[in-house]
Amino acid sequence: MKVREKNPILKKEIERLSQAGVEKPVWKAVAKGMNRPRRRRYEVNLSKLERFAAQGDTVIVPGIVLGEGELKKRVTVAAVKFSADAKRKIEKAGGKCLSIEEASKMEPSKVRIMG
Repeated sequence: MKVREKNPILKKEIERLSQAGVEKPVWKAVAKGMNRPRRRRYEVNLSKLERFAAQGDTVIVPGIVLGEGELKKRVTVAAVKFSADAKRKIEKAGGKCLSIEEASKMEPSKVRIMG
């Protein structure tokens, strides 16, 4: 996969996830989602997390999590970036906000990719 990201930190992370995708295909899918052009990058609102994520799920967003809507479920969310409002609402609901790098080291059992 040709890495199109110019940010050296994200570029390194995309390459690492792509290599980890050989053993676990979920990380290859996350790397592919992170490797999109900026104007087509994923943006997920909390209302979408509330609608599609179950209590206790680990959700990976290969983009940005925005604070539109309410979250009442306890979910662990890993993303490239969080808005301040989204981070506050996730933690208020009892969930966790992680970077994708932290989530890849954790190896969660049930992972859902949203984007």
